[in-house]
Amino acid sequence: MDTQHTNVRPSAQSRNDGKNHPSRRTGTTAASCGGGVTHDNARHTTRFTVIGNHLAQHAELSLLAIGLAVHIQSLPSGASVGIRSLAARFPEGTTRIAAALRELETHGYLRRTRERTQDGRMVTRTVSCNQPGRTGATQEPKPPRPARREDKPPPRRALPAVPQPAYPAPDLLQTALGVLSGLRRTDPRLLISATDAEHLVPGVAAWLERDLTPEAVHSALTTDLPPEPLHRPAALLAHRLSAQLPPLPLFRGAPATRHPLQNCDTCDRAYRAPEPGTCGACRS
Repeated sequence: MDTQHTNVRPSAQSRNDGKNHPSRRTGTTAASCGGGVTHDNARHTTRFTVIGNHLAQHAELSLLAIGLAVHIQSLPSGASVGIRSLAARFPEGTTRIAAALRELETHGYLRRTRERTQDGRMVTRTVSCNQPGRTGATQEPKPPRPARREDKPPPRRALPAVPQPAYPAPDLLQTALGVLSGLRRTDPRLLISATDAEHLVPGVAAWLERDLTPEAVHSALTTDLPPEPLHRPAALLAHRLSAQLPPLPLFRGAPATRHPLQNCDTCDRAYRAPEPGTCGACRS
């Protein structure tokens, strides 16, 4: 890898310290007998890879496995290290390379897992470990996963309940919708959605049933609003419609039920009654 390691010593001591290694003799050394290797070391400043002696002098790995591990550790992240790719690079062939990769897996220098990509293909993910049993501070980035259902935004909170009119006549509900639509002309923060308006219309109709004019309901819903931004204007309106609901008008000392307007079937005059029919004068 093109990584500079200016603080790396020219040579490092083996973990084995020369003990129980097949290439070392006990008693007299090879150098004292006139043979053995000597080192002519020059300090690397670019294009070098740090390899531990636990790998370079491994007592159980084959020479092919050691060389293959060194090659893999020198590659940049994302490089192909499949059996066919390595066989195209080296003369050993797929059978010997596959056996060497299994050796490295057995001793912890490689981890290979099968994973499914977003398009449904199965691929082999390989992780090279320069010190088996230890995890570095940085890890290989995980492949992106498809978005999960739980990543969807949470559902909207339900609005507070609003009063219901005794007789939800169509003209009464239409008047109530007009009141809600006009609120944003007084305060732009009171712009609400069609879904919220559908929830609030019965509450406004319940106010209109109590002999309040549309202008009076409009004023009650837009007066003394908080100065800060309204994050849920529909919830504020629902709270006001419920908490500030006026009492029913009195008729002969008792609360009167305000019936919807009806047109008399006989004289076509307007009168209030729960159901269509004839007015009191025509019935008498």
